[in-house]
Amino acid sequence: MTSGPEHISARSNPLLVRLRKLAQDPGGYRRAGSVWLEGEHLCEACVARGVRPAQALLSERGAADPGLRALAARAPRVAIVADALFAQLSGLESPGRIGFVLDAPEAVAVAAGLPTVVLDRLQDAGNVGSILRSAAALGFGQVIALKGTAALWSPKVLRAGMGAHFALRLVEGVGLEALDALSMPLVATSSHAEHSIADGALPWPCAWVLGHEGQGVDAALLARCAETRRIPQPGGEESLNVAAAAAICLYESLRQRG
Repeated sequence: MTSGPEHISARSNPLLVRLRKLAQDPGGYRRAGSVWLEGEHLCEACVARGVRPAQALLSERGAADPGLRALAARAPRVAIVADALFAQLSGLESPGRIGFVLDAPEAVAVAAGLPTVVLDRLQDAGNVGSILRSAAALGFGQVIALKGTAALWSPKVLRAGMGAHFALRLVEGVGLEALDALSMPLVATSSHAEHSIADGALPWPCAWVLGHEGQGVDAALLARCAETRRIPQPGGEESLNVAAAAAICLYESLRQRG
C-alpha cells in the first residue's frame, strides 16, 4: 500500500454503488469485469493462492483488527467503510468485516487430461459451490460449467465454495462441443445404470458429469458418456442431492486410486 486508506461514509460513493450491484446480481461480474469477495476466510484463501486483489474494503470494525488490516494491505488500494454501509454489501446474516474486489478472471479453454467435473445446467448456487469444494479436495483440478449453469463467480457460489475457486481451473458458459478437448472418458450417474460406482474400476483420469437438479443429465450429453454408474441407496430414497452425489462419486475415484 503506497498511501493511507480512503474513508467512505456516503452511500452514493461510486465504488459502493458498483459493489452493491455486484452483490445483488449473480452474473454481474461478467459485465462489470470485477468480482466481490466477502469475508476473512475467502480473502485469505485468495492471497494464499497468489491472487492479488485490486482493492480491499474494511468496515470500521474491521479496521480496528490488526490482522485484518494486514490482510487488506495485500491490495494496492484500501478503503475503510462505515459499518452500516459495509453491511449493505453483505449477503451474510452477520456481515463480514473485510472484502476484496478482484479483476474478473479471464475466460480459459478446456484443458486436456486434467481430471474434471462437468456441471450440466445446475441451478442452485449452494450445490455448485459445494461441488467445487469437493472437486478441489478430492483431486479434480478442473470444473466445466456448461451453458445454463449458475454463475461460478457469483457471491453465493463463492461463499459455498469456501475458497475452492482459487484451487481450480474454471471454465464456464461453454457448449457440449467444448468437451471434445478433454480427451478422457465422461462418466455419469444414473439410477437406472446396471453397475454401481464400486463395481469394477472407474476410468482415470475421467470427467464426472453432474446434471440438472430436477432433469438430470441432458440426453445429448449422456450419449457422450463412456459409462453410467448408479449410487446404491438401500434406504429407498428416490435420489440424492446432486452435491452429495458428486462427493460420493469423486471420493470413489480417489478411493480406487488408493
